Amino acid sequence: MKAPKPIQPLILASLIALLTACANDSPAPVQPTVSAPTQHPAEAVPLPAHQRELSGSLLNVPNAADVELALLAVDQRGRPQALLGNIQLRGTGNPLAFRLPFNPETFNKHSRIALHGRANQAGRLILRLPAQPIARGETQNLGELRLVPAP
Repeated sequence: MKAPKPIQPLILASLIALLTACANDSPAPVQPTVSAPTQHPAEAVPLPAHQRELSGSLLNVPNAADVELALLAVDQRGRPQALLGNIQLRGTGNPLAFRLPFNPETFNKHSRIALHGRANQAGRLILRLPAQPIARGETQNLGELRLVPAP
């Protein structure tokens, strides 16, 4: 009679652990994805000392629309070259407040910076934010920005 190979007990223990884990009736709790604050940017967590932010509110965003704002380094033709910061928000049907943090050190490595945005609903692009040039790598309130119909 042969002696069992040393790896067989390890395989058996792993198989038993796997079957035990699969037999558990309660599903693992789903952690909701954390998005940027959508209502009260003044009440949000303070900004780390090494970061700056762009803030304001977006107009014309329908309820349940998915909005993405991106701070981009762009070339002379306005084509994206680098992503400096982005956030995703969910429309409420009201003006949508935003805070977009960025690192001013990466901001200063590029000559042209612009804020871009888009809104999708049911997987379809419905609105866009015309490019907003950002001249300084400082904290700024951009005020109310209006999204326009996407072509």
